[in-house]
Amino acid sequence: MGNLYDYFSAPDDPTALAAFDQGIEETGLPVLPVKGIDPYVQLGQAESMLTGTPYDEVTSLPRFNRLLSSPEDESRWLVTLTDELRDALAAARPGGFAAVAETWSHIEEFAGDAPPDWLAGFLDMLADLAERARARPEPHRLYCLMSL
Repeated sequence: MGNLYDYFSAPDDPTALAAFDQGIEETGLPVLPVKGIDPYVQLGQAESMLTGTPYDEVTSLPRFNRLLSSPEDESRWLVTLTDELRDALAAARPGGFAAVAETWSHIEEFAGDAPPDWLAGFLDMLADLAERARARPEPHRLYCLMSL
């Protein structure tokens, strides 16, 4: 069946955790559901490409996939995404994501099953989420709810 990922923004970690418990859509927070793009390896590599930061440095950032939910949960997890990713997504506009998506589509983890135009569309929608998050009077941060 595959893993499902809900990328969303919230003003802070406690609000994101409340959305995790109550349901993101029920809280009214903006959400981008997607299947097949995990926040750690796949999106982490995109973050590396967008920011020009080596992947191993991206993974060492304090908010990179920091687990907020209980580690004992067996089918749902909530992790933080970096502010650097949020800002890089917003800054990449209006040029678009075609070049990054082309390179990104060739990573081993996609196994050739992710067309560059589909990945560019995902990045564009995630950039919309990032732009709205940054534009708020009190900027929101990005999160990912993962479920099996």
